[in-house]
Amino acid sequence: MSGHRLFRFPKPAWLNSPNTRTAGVYFAGALFSLGFFFFVDAATFSHSNRNGGEVHIKFVDWIPGICSALGMLVINSIEKTRLSADSYSYSGTGVAWKARLVLFLGFALMAGGLAGSVAVLVLKYVVPEYPFPTLYFGIANVIANGLIMLSSVVLWVSQNMEDDYTYNLAL
Repeated sequence: MSGHRLFRFPKPAWLNSPNTRTAGVYFAGALFSLGFFFFVDAATFSHSNRNGGEVHIKFVDWIPGICSALGMLVINSIEKTRLSADSYSYSGTGVAWKARLVLFLGFALMAGGLAGSVAVLVLKYVVPEYPFPTLYFGIANVIANGLIMLSSVVLWVSQNMEDDYTYNLAL
């Protein structure tokens, strides 16, 4: 075993295949679309005639999802190689520090979106003690933001896998 490995067990060979990367990207897309499906389903049900309650999904319910989606865009715009870049690899100085700051802001946006959806669930639906068809609006918001957060992590990891089959050209 080489001395620079963290764990005793070697990394499986299937992690470096291009099919694993493609499957990860598709799985992240499925998680993202499933998350927005839950929220759009709750939004359409809240404004339909079948909703017997007085509570509807308003713009306040959309804000956590917008924050999570923006966080996903910010996180997936950062390449993994930029996090450990030195000043000779890319133009300018402090590239790694700037990339880590932007990555932190992206995760903060997603965490704020998830925390905001929990706050909306508790303050708008749980405290007034609404019954379950109305409570589903807040639960769907939390599920949507959790799935968006999970899809962002899966997409970032699958896009930044070290792949032996791709070529990095440096000029």
